[in-house]
Formats: sequence, C-alpha cells, structure tokens
Amino acid sequence: MDLILWRHAEAEEAKIGMSDMKRRLTPRGEKQARTVGRWLRQHLPKSTRILVSPAMRTQQTVLPLELPYDTDEHIGPQASPADLIKAAGWPNLPAAVLIVGHQPTLGALASLLVCGKEGDFSIRKGAVWWVSRKNKPGDDDTFLRAVIGPDLL
Repeated sequence: MDLILWRHAEAEEAKIGMSDMKRRLTPRGEKQARTVGRWLRQHLPKSTRILVSPAMRTQQTVLPLELPYDTDEHIGPQASPADLIKAAGWPNLPAAVLIVGHQPTLGALASLLVCGKEGDFSIRKGAVWWVSRKNKPGDDDTFLRAVIGPDLL
C-alpha cells in the first residue's frame, strides 16, 4: 500500500474573528498547489483514493490535481495520526491513498510510519511525503518512497 501525505499549500494568516477552517491559499500557495498537483497527476497510481480535510486551504490545494476526491471530516486540523491511519485504511488496502491535510499531524504520522514512533517531523507547506509498505508474506517493510516540495519541481 502507498500512503501519500500532502500538506496544504501556503495559506493566509487568520484574521481576528476568522475561522481557521475558512483560511484560503495565498497566490504563492495557489502556485504551489498547481505545481505539486501537476507532479502528482503524473505519478499517482490510477486507483488512488484521495481524502481531503474539510478546511478551505486543503480543498483549494487539491483542486489543481483535477481528480475526484472525498472530503473527510475525520482528517481536519484537529485530527490525530490514528485518525488518519483509520481513514486511510493503512496498511491493509490494496490501493494507494492520498491524504491532503495539516501539520503537525502529517509530520507525526510520517514519523510514525517511517520510524515506528510519533515525532516532530516538519512537512513544509505544499510538500508531499510518499510512504510505501510491501504487503507480501514475510515482507512487510515500510519505506519512504519520496519527499518532494514545490520548490524542487
């Protein structure tokens, strides 16, 4: 199974009285989303399931990908790594899952998957961490397939 973690692109700072869920992408964030979305379209397996936080900034981040996705209330800004694992069905689904979500949860999940314990991995805005697990009898290794940020594309 492949689990791809995509942190939302750069978003505006919250204004007084503004809900965190309503924060929108900045022009730079829109460019980051287009750049990473183009790369992902070229590399994602065809059967990838895409799960997106209901926050405005994640919804805007996924749009340039131009693929169908599901909004999942369980992977919002307050989600835990366990919530993301459950939503994705890790590691038991045969298909890839892309989660478009938030820091620090994505970083803690990346640490858990790669190192076996939650840590403070920092996933930069707009970046993708791609983790794979071989689900073959006697071979269930988890490995980091790719880490890519919009500044490298």
